[in-house]
Amino acid sequence: MNLPRYDIIPDKDLHTFNFISEGKNGAIQKVVFYQEIEPAGVFNLALGDRNPITGEIDDKSVSDNGDTEKVLATVVSTVYAFLDDFPNAYIYAEGSTHSRNRLYRRGITKYLTEALEDFIIYGLLANKEVELFNPNTDYIGFLIHRKIN
Repeated sequence: MNLPRYDIIPDKDLHTFNFISEGKNGAIQKVVFYQEIEPAGVFNLALGDRNPITGEIDDKSVSDNGDTEKVLATVVSTVYAFLDDFPNAYIYAEGSTHSRNRLYRRGITKYLTEALEDFIIYGLLANKEVELFNPNTDYIGFLIHRKIN
């Protein structure tokens, strides 16, 4: 995606990426964290705000900083960076709320043609079945795998 995005600062093992969201509510430190959840190389993608006092990541906070598309484009840039180092990994993403899952589905749908050039995208249904992503289906999570060229 050729969209405006924030500069990311990866940690040394490329499992955590930090960036600063700048908008109507000021500068907010965001964190994207990849954690292996299945030994077969399935990683959970977590996005949240870093609490400036405790350092903890809050994936339920609502920043409302007016830069949603730029934040999502930045998250996608971390997906590319992560999969450059772990090309066989699968990335699982699930919103902390139903409305966030809808937001993610809309974002995927908006850039689906471009995304499908590089990724295979699946949706996780409420009954835990996985299917190829369909823009008109309500999912509880998303699974992404980079196409091998």
